Amino acid sequence: MDMDINKSEIYVPPSGPPQGPGPSKEIYALMGEENIFKMCEDFYAQLEASSIRYMFSQDMKEASKKTTAFMVGLLGGPPLYHQRYGNPQMRARHLAFPIDESARDVWLTCFKKILKQAPKTYNFPEKHLAGFITFLEEFSGWMVNRVNRMNG
Repeated sequence: MDMDINKSEIYVPPSGPPQGPGPSKEIYALMGEENIFKMCEDFYAQLEASSIRYMFSQDMKEASKKTTAFMVGLLGGPPLYHQRYGNPQMRARHLAFPIDESARDVWLTCFKKILKQAPKTYNFPEKHLAGFITFLEEFSGWMVNRVNRMNG
């Protein structure tokens, strides 16, 4: 998506990029790549039915593969995202999309719905679930690039 972005409209969260250690690298070995792909595919099915659907490409299953490639490396697997798409630079890649706190909340809500059954459905290691959710909250906060219209 090629959009002209007015730099004066870009919001930078005062907290800066996530500072935490990130999710456990054990998750990949305990979950397996196939389960990560299925979890992200189901997450994108939630996004498809959400109010932020317009931010994503037409083919949501295909779009989920890019997020999965990022997640695989993040969770301790091979660096699929780097191999397929280059350096993640996630904040820069998301600047074309008007992500405010409301959009972030929708994104997080969709992911958290999937994670409620993740240990059973995707063999997500329960002991790492809280840390992963904390990571998602911090990471999604860093993706916010616009101020809610209501808040100024």
